[in-house]
Amino acid sequence: MSEYPLGSSEDREMLAKMPMEKLLDYFFLQIRNLWRVDGLYFLGIEKKFGTEAATVIDAGVWEAMAAIEAKSLQKMFQVSENPNVSAIIGLLRKSSWALDQPFKTVELSDKRAVLSINRCRTQEARLNKGLGEFPCKKVRFGYLENFAKTLNPNVEVNCMVCPPDKHPPNLWCKWEFVLP
Repeated sequence: MSEYPLGSSEDREMLAKMPMEKLLDYFFLQIRNLWRVDGLYFLGIEKKFGTEAATVIDAGVWEAMAAIEAKSLQKMFQVSENPNVSAIIGLLRKSSWALDQPFKTVELSDKRAVLSINRCRTQEARLNKGLGEFPCKKVRFGYLENFAKTLNPNVEVNCMVCPPDKHPPNLWCKWEFVLP
């Protein structure tokens, strides 16, 4: 149990009574809601101040969130200081961003990992609303690099492709994590 319990004992008891499948559905719904709020804030800022201002704000928020999330997950799952790439990816896969990306693939070796997002719900939602692709590279790179470097400052994060880069229809972004 953490210094600050996650939820009251009543809330924990209520959730503990849920069947596992329902609890998992509820858990993923709450993650989806976090990303809905993020999207709504972004759209509001974008409408009032433009895409560039919204992107700068979003990048700062997600860079800060990366460090918070990495440290929290590291503590919760008792991962040592300066973990290897496999452990970093293991924690990243437990992050709110990765859990909200159901269409991902991970290639993993001892000192290198490649994370690919084959479909992106955020981008697909923008396209469905006629907003066009969001050039998310700055936001996502800041998040992923800060997440990884919070855990191990020696890790290198490289963007292989991410909008505004041209990409094939079945790949939105691809990221490499390497320990030299």
